Amino acid sequence: MRPQRFHQFACEALAKAPEVQAVEPWDRGDHTLGMRIVFTNGSQVWLGTTGALPPGVKSEDEDVPVLGEPPAHVPYPDVFDGGAVTPQRAQAYLAAALNNAGCEEIAEVYPYAETAQNPGFGVVFHSGAKGFCLFHHAARSGQGISGTPFSLPVAF
Repeated sequence: MRPQRFHQFACEALAKAPEVQAVEPWDRGDHTLGMRIVFTNGSQVWLGTTGALPPGVKSEDEDVPVLGEPPAHVPYPDVFDGGAVTPQRAQAYLAAALNNAGCEEIAEVYPYAETAQNPGFGVVFHSGAKGFCLFHHAARSGQGISGTPFSLPVAF
C-alpha cells in the first residue's frame, strides 16, 4: 500500500475506534502526509505518515495490492490515564485500532517501543511495504500545536 492510499485508509480506519472522536487530514505544508486525531476527552495528537516500498519495487511501478490474512483482532488497551492520554497509551491504542480494521493488505501493526526516540506505530504490509506513523505534536483539549515537533507533553 503506497503512502497516499495508506494515509486515506488510516484516516478512515482510525476514525472508527471507540475512543476517537475525529480524524482530520493534516497538511504540514511539506511532503509529509499527516492527520490530527481527537480522542473523546478532547486530547489531540498530530501524526505524520510515511512509508517504504516493498523490496524491488520502484515508485513509478503500479500500486498492486497484495492480500493476505488480516491481523487477528486484539483488545483495545486503555487510552486514558486519570482522564489524560500519554504518548505510550496513544500509540498502543491507535496501533490496536488500525490492527482491528480488518484490512487484508496489512500483515502486522505494532506500537513503537517505549524506548524509541519518538512515539508512534508501524505497519507491515503483505507486499513487504512498510508504513511509519510518528507523533509530531500533542495537546490537551482546546489547545493547538505549540512547541517544536516531537517535543510531546508527558500527558495531554
